Amino acid sequence: MKTANLMTRMDQSSKKLVTRAATLRGVTTSDYVRQVVLAQARREVEEARSRTIALSAAEQRAFWEALQAPVRLTKRQRQLSRIMRGH
Repeated sequence: MKTANLMTRMDQSSKKLVTRAATLRGVTTSDYVRQVVLAQARREVEEARSRTIALSAAEQRAFWEALQAPVRLTKRQRQLSRIMRGH
């Protein structure tokens, strides 16, 4: 199997965080990035294929709370609404 390089740039604090996470898993930084990115890419491709979105418990709660919050339109949104209704 041929391999290909994929390079990414990040700030120092991000790199330190990724390196720390890799150390905690006991893998190299490259292996960590590969594992995490591939797992996320697989999830996103499957979500696109099935047209579903998988949310973590925290994301589900945030989504639910956003749905429960009253809508507050901006001035421009109210203006657009009037225009669209022909007022």
